[in-house]
Amino acid sequence: MTEQESAPHSERDPAAPVDAKETRDEDKEDHKPRDSNGWDGKLRIDKMSLTDEPRDPHAQVVSDPEVSDDEGPPPEQLAADEDLLDDTPEDEEEIELVHCKISDMTSLRLERFKQMKRLCLRQNRIESIAIPPDSAPTLTEIDLYDNLIAHIKGLDAFTELTSLDLSFNKIKHIKRLSHLTKLKDLYFVQNKISTIENLEGLSNLRQIELGANRVREIQGLETLTALEELWLGKNKITEIKGLDTLSNLKILSIQSNRLHTITGLENLTNLEELHISHNLLTELSGLDNNTNLRVIDISANPIEHLGGLKSLKHLTEFWASNCKLSDYAEIERELRDKEELETVYFEGNPLQRSQPALYRNKVRLALPQVVQIDASEFAFFPISPILVARRGNNMNIY
Repeated sequence: MTEQESAPHSERDPAAPVDAKETRDEDKEDHKPRDSNGWDGKLRIDKMSLTDEPRDPHAQVVSDPEVSDDEGPPPEQLAADEDLLDDTPEDEEEIELVHCKISDMTSLRLERFKQMKRLCLRQNRIESIAIPPDSAPTLTEIDLYDNLIAHIKGLDAFTELTSLDLSFNKIKHIKRLSHLTKLKDLYFVQNKISTIENLEGLSNLRQIELGANRVREIQGLETLTALEELWLGKNKITEIKGLDTLSNLKILSIQSNRLHTITGLENLTNLEELHISHNLLTELSGLDNNTNLRVIDISANPIEHLGGLKSLKHLTEFWASNCKLSDYAEIERELRDKEELETVYFEGNPLQRSQPALYRNKVRLALPQVVQIDASEFAFFPISPILVARRGNNMNIY
């Protein structure tokens, strides 16, 4: 994997809009973490707000400051007689108006488009959802990312929806969605949601993104038995729980929370990716039943020793940058038997900072199956026996 920018749809500075749909489309084929110091391609967050150093597990957590919704001058409005869709054929199936200063959806006269399947009005100034009910029989995707919506209303007729994106709005409560039983993808990134609720009827939901909200407790997900991806990064969660019924879950992203231990994953035997960086973990444990895990990201946790990985025979990527690891022998003991392991990240650990010139060779000697260390890939070639000498279980590089 090459290092890129970085779930989930992961995060950005709200003051600098980013086209997250493009990122999401790419991530349908690749859910791998992209940067060991950041996120996994799903949620967009200002990386400057994340320290690369592991957090002090005893430090007092300070709540995020509240921001007033009323700050700033009133937005510029479009002329009342301007028709942004004047040149759009009435048989068009996809309507997309991005960053067009739209504040009133009724002015778009969407009832003209009898075959509309997808409506994308991201990065506008819409405060309320006003889509003509006549569009309900054909409309399957609504994207209102980055607007000014505070309440979920106006969707009563849209029972054919399979995808709904309300990310980067001002929503505090999840309401009036239980009738959307065909929903597969639901996005609430960067809102003001504190409670996961009112999702009981969404039995076909495949993924839900709740990153960058105010969630303190994992709850209200018990009936979502088809769920495969759960994105909860950058919240205020202190414990992993409430996931026992999600036996189909493949990806769990819970970075930048307040977790001290890994618990509550015993029933998630189909889990393939666990993104749990930027928490307060001091050890790896609780993963004995998760034998299908392929990707683990524990970066930026105050972990000093590796352990708890014995049962994970199918690991392909192990991300542990900016922890407190100092022992190459531990790395070899825990990971050398992972025959499918291709990528490891250990940059920023004491073992890398203490001998940076020898770091990569030592990792390669401990894990000869690996083809990528940190951001660098390398071709297979033997390490010179002149440089390396083994004495029992010890290794020396000269």
